[in-house]
Amino acid sequence: MSPIRGQCLCAAVKFSGTHAESGFGACHCRMCQRWAGGPFLATSTSGITFDGEENLVRFKSSDWAERGFCKKCGTNLFYKELESDSYEMCVGTFDDLNSFALNEEIFIDRKPAAYDFAGDHPRLTEAETIVRHGPVPPIPQ
Repeated sequence: MSPIRGQCLCAAVKFSGTHAESGFGACHCRMCQRWAGGPFLATSTSGITFDGEENLVRFKSSDWAERGFCKKCGTNLFYKELESDSYEMCVGTFDDLNSFALNEEIFIDRKPAAYDFAGDHPRLTEAETIVRHGPVPPIPQ
């Protein structure tokens, strides 16, 4: 899937990039639940640039990552590790959603019982996720 484009709800922040993975992940960790209001659905991208950067807020959510959102409409746009050039862009912000398919769920043991995603894909527990991706910072109380 390339090239890519998307935007926030009010179009104050638009993005373009050279590539997005067609598979996306669902994160059920408590931090993502609080930030996204449910599971965080995102895909890895590269070559991302933003138009309307003055409306983009970058929140440092841990010692190693930041999250971005539009300061006008509040749309969550991305999760980004500080030492990386790639962004985990929120799937719903892309202009074309037809090429995406759910390919992994992480922190599955933190998922509320009220919903389930269909399909045959890996579902990693918190412990399995930490082994693969590293620890998650504590949530401020």
